[in-house]
Amino acid sequence: MWQSTRETRISGETEAALLAAARRFAFVIVPGRYDSGPEHWQSCWERSLPVWQRLTQRNWNDPDVDRWVGSLRRLLAPANRRAILVCHSLGALASCCVAVEHPELVAGLMLVAPAEPAKFEAEERIPEQHLGVPSMLVASRNDPFMSYRRAEHWARVWGSELIDIGEAGHINVESGFGPWPFGLEVLRQLAAKAEAQWGEEIAR
Repeated sequence: MWQSTRETRISGETEAALLAAARRFAFVIVPGRYDSGPEHWQSCWERSLPVWQRLTQRNWNDPDVDRWVGSLRRLLAPANRRAILVCHSLGALASCCVAVEHPELVAGLMLVAPAEPAKFEAEERIPEQHLGVPSMLVASRNDPFMSYRRAEHWARVWGSELIDIGEAGHINVESGFGPWPFGLEVLRQLAAKAEAQWGEEIAR
């Protein structure tokens, strides 16, 4: 199944839907450890659509989840609208923390290949509760950073819709994921869920 997720062209309908959603929500890329290089799907998306903000940090090498949380909070705090966070690996864990601790800042979460908290000694830091916002967890059957069984567990805990894309490694460049339009289709679904939950608030 996951092989079909590596097509390279976004559909016009999905592009139009995301551009429309960007008038209501901020779209924020939250990379994991080492940032995401130029061929990573997050960087490809940043180039393909003029809607993105991106988390920046001085040190991407130290996998301290609180460093990510603090940087993300500072990025989101000045905004006058909720953000849809598009996260990978360690960035997904930090985004869950921000969603629970600052619910007024977040509209939805796309959690791609979240890392097992124990991989970064963050077991006590990551919320074990419903995230309170629409979320979709995209998981691989052979991710070295989180088993599929554990992805199922965290999807239940966080209240996330689980998207199984088969044997896709860590859903990064090394496992063949560049532009990844299938992921943008998932993001489109998430944006629709966010609109359904927050539409009345936006209309005020």
